[in-house]
Amino acid sequence: MAYQTVFKRYELKYLINAEQKEKILEKIAPYMKLDKYGRSTIRNIYYDTDTMRLIRRSIEKPVYKEKLRIRSYERATKESDVFVELKKKYKSVVYKRRIALPLGIAESWLGEKSHCGKDTQITREIDYFLSFYESLHPTVFLSYEREAYYSLDKSDFRVTFDENIFARDENLSLEAEPYGTPLLRDGQILMEIKCSGGIPLFMTEILSAEHIYKTSFSKYGTAYANIIFPKLKAATDSAEYAFKF
Repeated sequence: MAYQTVFKRYELKYLINAEQKEKILEKIAPYMKLDKYGRSTIRNIYYDTDTMRLIRRSIEKPVYKEKLRIRSYERATKESDVFVELKKKYKSVVYKRRIALPLGIAESWLGEKSHCGKDTQITREIDYFLSFYESLHPTVFLSYEREAYYSLDKSDFRVTFDENIFARDENLSLEAEPYGTPLLRDGQILMEIKCSGGIPLFMTEILSAEHIYKTSFSKYGTAYANIIFPKLKAATDSAEYAFKF
C-alpha cells in the first residue's frame, strides 16, 4: 500500500455551518475534487502521560508542541493496518511522520511490550518519543466523519470537513464503534485548510465573500477540557474535602 509518510504544512481551521459548507463546495467545484475515500469515519487514539503532560502543554500554546496517536479510516481489527502518527507543530508549521502497522503490533509497540520490528527514521523518532515521555498510554478516543477534497492542479492544497466529532475516555480501542461526547455545537462543522504555501486565490476569495474567519480549535484539547479535566478536578476537590474532615 503506497501512502505518504512525511508531511510539512500549515493547517488552518474554521468553524462553519451547513449552509456555508454548501456554498464553499459549490464554489470550489471547478478547482477541487472529493478524494477516493469519499466520506469516511476516522478513529483516533491519543497517547499521553499519567499527568496529561502532552495536552496540558499543548493548550498553553507554546512555540513547539507534539503528540502521538494511532489512526484508522474504518473499524479496525488486530490484523488490519492503522497509522502510528507523530505530529509536531513549530511556529505554526505542522510536521507529521507516520507509519502503517497492523493494529496489534502498533498497540504492543506503543505500550512498550515489543518493538514494531522496523528500523526507519520514523520508527527511531517514535522510539525516542516513547523513551523521553514516561508512562505513555491511551487517554482519549476521538472520531469524526470527514470529507476531504484535493486540488485538481496537482498541488498539495487540501480542504477537509469534519462533522459529528465525538470523544471519550473509555473503551479506548480502534476496534470499537464511534460514540462519546460531541465536541461541536449542533450544526457546526470544522473545516481545515492544509497547504505547504499560500492559500490559492480562489479560496481566499471564497473565505472573504462568505465572511469565514480562521479560528483556534484542537480536537484533543477540547476533549481534555470537556471530559478529562472536569473529572480530574472533581477527584481533586473530593480528595481535598476528605482531607479536611
